[in-house]
Amino acid sequence: MKAVVLAAGEGTRLRPLTEDKPKGMVEIDGRPILTHCFDRLVELDADELLVVVGYRKENIISYYGDEYRGVPITYAHQRQQQGLAHALLTVEEEIDDDFMLMMGDNVFEANLRDAVRRQQEDRADAAFLVEEVPREEASRYGVCDTNDYGEIVEVVEKPDEPPSNLVMTGFYTFTPAIFHACHLVQPSDRGEFEITDAVNLLLQSGRTIDAIPLEGWRLDIGYPEDRDEAEKRLQEAQPEITG
Repeated sequence: MKAVVLAAGEGTRLRPLTEDKPKGMVEIDGRPILTHCFDRLVELDADELLVVVGYRKENIISYYGDEYRGVPITYAHQRQQQGLAHALLTVEEEIDDDFMLMMGDNVFEANLRDAVRRQQEDRADAAFLVEEVPREEASRYGVCDTNDYGEIVEVVEKPDEPPSNLVMTGFYTFTPAIFHACHLVQPSDRGEFEITDAVNLLLQSGRTIDAIPLEGWRLDIGYPEDRDEAEKRLQEAQPEITG
């Protein structure tokens, strides 16, 4: 299964860490965020990494080259930052089967393989790793409303009144049907082509999307303090070396 990593963002909220590098190259525990992403995807048996780049893309391309741990890398250039659905369309021609999608500014120590397994069962058209957060924090995220079977029935982007406290985490599996939905998306109030709008179009067409509860943890590295927290957690998880 191919894996798409969205890494075109500028990371303005992470400044000064991103003044001379893209967000994905900010280091956590001595390694760029993208390296943490790539490691997780290689462990999930990704057979190709499709990396969407934009801001200071040469930093990413020169650092990783054309493969990572033996897995080939293909780069796609998002020339204008017009939202995640727009970014995803840059790799449409490279994909003809089910694939993984990971946001390149997240650090995961979680059950990603459960979402991949669900996709491979052919029961669902997509599977999202989702996380419960305090309801007062849910308005910061894409919020999922689910039915009694654990299927997503609607996704709302940063709602004032969240329908639940279940939020998307930045790891998804899809069939190529998502590309048709992305083509139909109209710009949001923010002027961006939102991935949540594409997901809702899939749902309205009768597609099934399963919500996979997160086990473990993940952090969206949006601010310098998020980087510090991720570094702390990763270091705490490392076994002590005693002599």
